[in-house]
Amino acid sequence: MQLRVAKTLEEKMCGFIQRVTDSPAVIALLEQIGLGDVVPSFQQEKEGILNFYPAFGKNPDRQIKNVIISPNKTVNATWWYDCQESGDSLNVGRRTTFNARDLDSPYWKSAVKHCRALVIATALGESKQVQKKKEHYLMEADSAVLIGAVYREFSNGLYSTAVITRPPHPAFKKYHEQSIPCFLPHDKQFISAWLSGADDAAVKAELNNPKIHTGFTVTKVKTFKGGVALSESERLSANRQQ
Repeated sequence: MQLRVAKTLEEKMCGFIQRVTDSPAVIALLEQIGLGDVVPSFQQEKEGILNFYPAFGKNPDRQIKNVIISPNKTVNATWWYDCQESGDSLNVGRRTTFNARDLDSPYWKSAVKHCRALVIATALGESKQVQKKKEHYLMEADSAVLIGAVYREFSNGLYSTAVITRPPHPAFKKYHEQSIPCFLPHDKQFISAWLSGADDAAVKAELNNPKIHTGFTVTKVKTFKGGVALSESERLSANRQQ
């Protein structure tokens, strides 16, 4: 997402993704959507919980692991699209680009057409400003969740990425008012079109009409990583209607 001023950063962000690496739901979903060739990459992840954050502090090592860029390839990508290669590393740019929101802008247009990717997660974090206090919500998927992304490849073999966000969904506004992550359907034909870069009607419809394809258990927490509950959990059901 491109932001003009720093003070809006927290208002419009998808900035925390979590994956339980030994969750059988992750492997089951990959098989369901026809991505069995990348299953070994996920099976090789160390058992436990992976927490992904954007490359704040210009740290290129803040990556999303196993970003799916084709039916048979995953990459580890710095979670900040605006990077420049520097030897065998990347320099993180000043442009705030861990989310891609204005998809019609020249900055994102080509990537959304030709360099689409997938992030598979078991939870994500969203925040909402309530009066002068920020509330944080850990959103744990019923199984696993697919999130649309774009990626960039550099000549030194490294990658950067941005999570696509879309206009807010009414059912999501309680937890984040400004936008919604680009959740994608668990459909083999759709995922094939998404990763191929095809100019597909279903892809366009999904981008233009954000939906919640997976139910979540939502808990207000002190921090996303710590997960210390500040409230009783509640349900956010799958919702494919605006």
